[in-house]
Amino acid sequence: MDSGVASPEKQDKENLVGINKNRLGVCGWILFSLSFLLMIITFPISIWMCLKIIKEYERAVVFRLGRIQADKAKGPGLILILPCIDIFVKVDLRTVTCNIPPQEILTRDSVTTQVDGVVYYRIYSAVSAVANVNDVHQATFLLAQTTLRNVLGTQTLSQILAGREEIAHSIQTLLDDATELWGIQVARVEIKDVRIPVQLQRSMAAEAEATREARARVLAAEGEMNASKALKSASMVLTESPIALQLRYLQTLTTVATEKNSTIVFPLPMNILEGIGGTSYDNHKKVNDRA
Repeated sequence: MDSGVASPEKQDKENLVGINKNRLGVCGWILFSLSFLLMIITFPISIWMCLKIIKEYERAVVFRLGRIQADKAKGPGLILILPCIDIFVKVDLRTVTCNIPPQEILTRDSVTTQVDGVVYYRIYSAVSAVANVNDVHQATFLLAQTTLRNVLGTQTLSQILAGREEIAHSIQTLLDDATELWGIQVARVEIKDVRIPVQLQRSMAAEAEATREARARVLAAEGEMNASKALKSASMVLTESPIALQLRYLQTLTTVATEKNSTIVFPLPMNILEGIGGTSYDNHKKVNDRA
C-alpha cells in the first residue's frame, strides 16, 4: 500500500542537484528575455563579457537564476553566460593529491603508532561536486583522515606492518563509496610511513635478534649432526683398510704444510717405527753374518 511518502533513499536521489528539471516560470522567462535583450543592445561589447573560455581539464557549472542550467557541466571550449542572471563555477577535473598528516592511532593490541598516507582522487561529476557539498576537497581530506584512523584502529601492529596493501585497498573502497555522492572517484590510497615508539623499536629489535640467534643455533646443531654422520661413514670406510688411514694422515700433513710454511711436530705411528726398526736390525744381522 502506497502511503504517499517517499522513502529516504528516493528523497536523497531526488534532492541531488543536477536532475532538477523545473522550468524557469513566467518571471524567469521575463528576466531571461531582458538579459538577452541587454546583451544584444550592448553588442559587441557584451560579447567579451558573456563568452567564457573553459580549458580542456575544466568544466563549468552554470547557475541561471539560482538553478543549475543542465544536468551536465559545460565545457571545454566557449560557453555563453547571460548577464545578470547567470553565474558559473569552474571545476578542475585533474587528479588531486591529498597528503594525510601523521595520525596518532591506538591499534587493537594497545600500541600507539603514528601513520601517514596519501590519497589520489579526481572529480568525475562537476555538478555533484559543486551542489552536494560545500568544499569538496576539504570534505575529502577530513574523511580520509577519519577513515584512516578507523580502519587502522581495528588492526594489530603486526597486521599494519605486514598488510599495507590490503589496508590501503580497504580504505580506498570505503572512501570511494562515501564520496560517490560528491562526484569524487578515489584512484589510489597509499600508506607512507608507520612510526612506533623508540622503546618498542628496541624491544622488537631484541626480539628479532633473539629469534635469529635461536635459528642460528638450530642450524649449527643440524650441521654438527650432519658432520658427525659423515665422519661415522668415513670411519667405517677407513676401518676396512688400515693403510688408508695412514695415507689420509699424510695427506692432511701435506695440506697443513702448504697453507702454513712452518715446523710441524707430528706423532709417528708405532707400526711404521716397528717396520723401520725391524728392517734395520735384519740388515745389520746380514752384514755381520757375511763378515
